Formats: sequence, structure tokens, C-alpha cells
Amino acid sequence: MESVSIGKSVSELHELLVHKDISSTELTKAYIDRIRSVDPVLKSYLTVLEDEALAQAAEVDEKIAQGQALKPLEGIPMALKDNMCTEGVRTSCASKMLDNFLPPYNATVTERLRASGAILLGKLNMDEFAMGSSTENSYFAQTRNPWNLECVPGGSSGGSAVAVAGDEAAFTLGSDTGGSIRQPASFCGVVGMKPTYGAVSRLGLIAFASSLDQIGPFTKTVADNALVMNAIAGHDPLDSTSVPFETPDYTKFLENDIKGLKIGIPREYFGEGIDPEVAKGIQAGIQTLKDLGAEVAECSLPHTEYAIPAYYLIATAEASSNLARYDGVRYGYRADSNDVLGMFKKTRAEGFGPEVKRRIMLGTYALSSGYYDAYYLKAQKVRTLIKQDFDKAFETFDVLLSPTAPTPAFKFGEKSADPLAMYLSDITTVPVNMAGIPALSIPAGFVNGLPIGMQFMGKAFGEGTLYRVAYTFEQNTNYHTLKPNLSGEVLSRVNR
Repeated sequence: MESVSIGKSVSELHELLVHKDISSTELTKAYIDRIRSVDPVLKSYLTVLEDEALAQAAEVDEKIAQGQALKPLEGIPMALKDNMCTEGVRTSCASKMLDNFLPPYNATVTERLRASGAILLGKLNMDEFAMGSSTENSYFAQTRNPWNLECVPGGSSGGSAVAVAGDEAAFTLGSDTGGSIRQPASFCGVVGMKPTYGAVSRLGLIAFASSLDQIGPFTKTVADNALVMNAIAGHDPLDSTSVPFETPDYTKFLENDIKGLKIGIPREYFGEGIDPEVAKGIQAGIQTLKDLGAEVAECSLPHTEYAIPAYYLIATAEASSNLARYDGVRYGYRADSNDVLGMFKKTRAEGFGPEVKRRIMLGTYALSSGYYDAYYLKAQKVRTLIKQDFDKAFETFDVLLSPTAPTPAFKFGEKSADPLAMYLSDITTVPVNMAGIPALSIPAGFVNGLPIGMQFMGKAFGEGTLYRVAYTFEQNTNYHTLKPNLSGEVLSRVNR
């Protein structure tokens, strides 16, 4: 069953459904079979909603039988990162703290995808509370990269990237606080969009750092990504950080033409720490864009070197505040103790993993009396300077381009013992979140058999321009058509 249709793009699946070449039930069963086949090794799912998904699919099939028109995502199986609320369905943030949490409401993105007719297959693994760059920090499992099962998939949205790369969902949603959509998209060879801050509602997204978090799609192709953005973007009056703006049809930007488009190459994003082979691969991609008619020139974002330290002050400070609510009283894990104070302490000591505790402690320190001005306030001032760097660059250029990540996927355990080395995995993605602008990662080559990603950065609410340049690159290369080998022989080599 699974070979019939999985692995195709959302657009292709839509055509199959419209022409009744396959039913939504058959398609959903094919994805469920695929999950059963490969997920015992890949471990991208934390929860699979088999019965619920098949019931949704049956409703779509009834609509098809009645001759009703199908929306672009209707009947298409997808999955959500496990930090997006799903009413009555466990939403754990990959943490012991929320192992038994059943949200009483849906996130806005969940509601919008439901309204679009997309089929929810389940919830996906991640770094605990979205804190990490490798999905090694999940309480439940370590998700494997389908291109090399000994390597990490990136993080924190590792499960979301792997589900698309491994054909376990037609598309997925992830969240991006400092690169958590784009970096795993790069590591797994898929398309990942981090939208402008405020373009997609955060209501029902369990917060890590409220001024940085943003939800976005993982897809196989740029066109699919635009289709999903059409479904999830737009103002939400229930989210105070949602921006009222005229939401375009993002598919209108899918033109195979970038003649005259001005692309800036920030020199700071090709400096120390960037793998020379990655830089070489991205330079080849830049040449392709030149050949297609883009005007390319070097530029500077001079405050880039301060992005990581400023980010890890702001993000941890906001995490310290957001995670204060997990105290064992209102919901989530509760430790046994003889007194209330002991219960508070034991609940947080036992419920949070080491990376979450590390960030809570860093953030609490940065916000503490006597240190607020020296650390948090100064980091916010640096954030303003980083945003001004981008504003100045966009006076000249339509799009900025860089490697998505400084290296290809690394092996399990390679950086987990050194938090600072892990944090530097986000050197090219963090500044985008600090500035609140959109960025898109697309497959752009391979290094030692592992995918690398090219990152396009744009003006606020300029997602359409990113789709245009990415679509043009995609139409003139074949990287997005290549798939990892997940044969039974390959999967059997892993100790389950």
C-alpha cells in the first residue's frame, strides 16, 4: 500500500484525490503503514492517531463521492510538532513534565489545518520544550536522520523534519526560536520556512521564548510550502503578538524567474566555523543563481558576532519566566513530597531534563536583581543593532543568502557534551529570529552523503520573495528530488 502514493508532493497528492486515482482513506493508510515500517527506527512520532486520522479521511472521501470541490490540503496526511496544542490529544513537549497533558483546546494552527481538511496523523518528537539543536534532549527518544541513522536530524523540530524526509507525512509543522525549523530542514534535505514574527498565530504553541518563537511548515517542495503557508498564515485576534496584515496567496510568487533580483551575501556568514565543504556547496548554489539572472554582491551584517550571546541571554530569560508555571500544582507532572515546598522542588528537579534546567538557571541569573541591566537589557539593545543591520542591508538587496547551518548533520553525542559547541550550530539562523524577519531553507547539495541547506532571508512579511527565489533555484536543480535509502536492510542495521 505505502508505495502507491507516499513520497509525492502535496500538489501531486491533491491531483490524485481530485481525479479519484486514490482515496483519502487509502492515502492515510499508506502513511500509517509507512510509520509502522520505519518509525521504530527513525522515532519521529511520539503519538500516532490512527483511528482519528482514518475517521477524518472517511469524511473527505464522502465529500469526494458527493462531487464537492477539494481544498488544496484536504485529505492530505500531515503531523504536528508536539508543542502545538491538540484538544484531547497528548501534547508533551517531549518532556516528562507534560507526559500526561491533554490540552483543553486546539492551537490556532491546529484549527486552521483542520478547517483546511488536512488529516492529522499524530504528534512529533522534538528537543524538550524546544531547547536544543539535535533532538537529543527529548525525554522519550532520539530521532534519527534518515540520510545516516548514526547522525542527528537537527533540532528542536527534528521529528518534524524527519517525518517529511522519511515519507511519514506529506507535510509537517515545526516551531523556530533560533533556527529550529531551518537547521533540521538543512540536515534532512527538506524545505523549511520560518515566517515573519507575527505572521502565523502562536496561540496554543507552548512557549519557549515568546518574543522569538514562530511556527512554520516543513515540506518536500517550495510549492508545497507556499500551500501550507496559505492555510496557516494570517491575523489571529486571540494572539496579542499576531500582526494584522493582508495575507497574500503565496503560490502566486512561484515564478521560475529571478532576473534582476538583488541577492546579498553577508560575509560574516562565511567566516570561522563554517565547514569549507558546506561553503563550497553554497558557493556553487550562488553561481547557479547568478547564471539564472540574479545580481549578487557581498554585504555586511557587522553585529553578527554578538547574535549568539545576545540570543542565549534573551531566550533563556524568557524560558525562565515561561517555565515557572510548571510547578506540579495546575497540570503536568507532580512529585510526591511531604510538604508543598518539597513538592515544588522535586517536581521541577524530576520533571525537567538537564538542558531545560541549564537554560532556566541561565535565564534566572540574567533576570536577577543586579544583573538585569548588565545582561538582559544589554542583550535587547544588541538585538536592536542586529535588526538595524538587516534593515540597512535590505535597502540595497531583495534577499540575503547564506548556509543554513555551518556543518552537515553531526553524529549522536558529538556535541551533546559541549553545550557551547551545540549552541554555535545556530550561528547562521539565530540573527533572523532576533530581527523577526522570514527565512527559508532549501536543499542545496550534499557533503559526504549528507544534505546541506541554503538559507534565504527576506524583509518582514516578504515571504513571497523568498518563495520566488527558492522556487527558481529548485526548478533548475534536482536536490529536492533525491531521497534517503530506508530499505529494510538499512533499517535492520540499527539496534532497535
